Amino acid sequence: MKRLWISLSCILAAAAGGCTARPAVSGAAEGAPGGRADFRQIVQHAKDRVFPAVVYIKCLSESHETGKRVTQEVAGSGVIISPTGEILTNWHVVDKAVEVRCLLLDGSALSARVVGSDKDTDLALIQLDRPEGAADLPFAPMGQSAALREGDFVMAMGAPWGMNRSVSIGIISCTARYLPERSEYTLWLQTDAAISPGNSGGPLVDTEGRIIGINTLGILRGGGDTGFAIPSDTAGLIVERLRRHGKADWTWTGLQLQPLRDFDRAIYFEGDQGVIVAGTDLHSPARRAGLLGQDRILRINGRPVTARTNEDLPAVRRLLGLLPAGQQVALEVRRGGEIMEVAFTPRDKGDVEGEELDCPRWDMTVKTINQFDNPDLHFHRPEGVYIFGVKSPGNASAAGLREQDIILTIDGRTITTLDDLRGVHVEAVENVRQKHRVVVSVLRNGLMRQVVLDFSRDYEQR
Repeated sequence: MKRLWISLSCILAAAAGGCTARPAVSGAAEGAPGGRADFRQIVQHAKDRVFPAVVYIKCLSESHETGKRVTQEVAGSGVIISPTGEILTNWHVVDKAVEVRCLLLDGSALSARVVGSDKDTDLALIQLDRPEGAADLPFAPMGQSAALREGDFVMAMGAPWGMNRSVSIGIISCTARYLPERSEYTLWLQTDAAISPGNSGGPLVDTEGRIIGINTLGILRGGGDTGFAIPSDTAGLIVERLRRHGKADWTWTGLQLQPLRDFDRAIYFEGDQGVIVAGTDLHSPARRAGLLGQDRILRINGRPVTARTNEDLPAVRRLLGLLPAGQQVALEVRRGGEIMEVAFTPRDKGDVEGEELDCPRWDMTVKTINQFDNPDLHFHRPEGVYIFGVKSPGNASAAGLREQDIILTIDGRTITTLDDLRGVHVEAVENVRQKHRVVVSVLRNGLMRQVVLDFSRDYEQR
């Protein structure tokens, strides 16, 4: 009896809707009659549709982590999503960029500007600088990630390692992957299509040549590739907000949520409706409204909400984050056996990372405290400036100043903002010949310290 098999090309074609999988006699000639699609034709079709829109991005970005301002090159990928030259990429590709340059498939090199970015979802929208009246650019269509199923074939495209564009092939391993600390507003697409450094910001494409994700994370573990992409449905939502506001414009409630079935903590609540309040942030709208831990939120502005597992939490957080700032919200809450209505007013979330400043001659960099980026520091001092980086060797290092020190005063002058510190620093450096020491009062692990910063030595001089 002859052995029967299903051709991989036909399985791929079936995933694309281009062929009905059918048994084929082993050894049958490629392209034989019977309606079987060629695997290479499927890949080529998707590649030809999207490759012209894949962009190699190189940025000059500023970094302050080493205790001095450093300009460094950062490379990544992007995809053109409109004929006018809008490019979708990752936030971490263009973060703190002072110059953005893009290389198109035809060899054209164009500068670009950042229209908007969102750290929370790691997405950014940039716009190519093009002459007025320039011809429309090739762009890739957006698909619907909600239609994906585990096992669907996908292709990761980009410019890995700063090399020429490439395509890797795999399947969707999970359509709704929850990543702790990275899933505030969205779940992730998990794929075994290789996502290498430099692929960040490139498109994850289905077999029809539609963008169904933005490549963001790649992990090599256990000898196999594991990649994660931001779903296109999330990307489409954020892009529209970046176009309008230059940011995602999230609102903040201060609600910390917990699912009904919290497997990680082995906590299980009765019932199958609602989402549990795990706690509320200090000085937040939720705390001012009187919400308590173990309250069960059943409805938000009349809309039922439920989070049975961790995978359900991002959708609830996204619903809360998209509420209009400054407008009162009604929650239906169950507390014990009583159902009550609680009203509160979300506020703008604002920046989720502080601004940075280089302090040459003092040989350190500083940054403003931000409640989302530095919750521990924010607990001790809601507004202020802390030491972000310390150069070694350098004057700050020699004085014993450390990263994470909160600066309270310098020579008795209160430091609350970067402008406060900038003014003291400029004045001190300009008068270094007359006075080359300042007394810095810092808060370190909740304890106050006095440090004498001697900056008479110039470590930049060889």
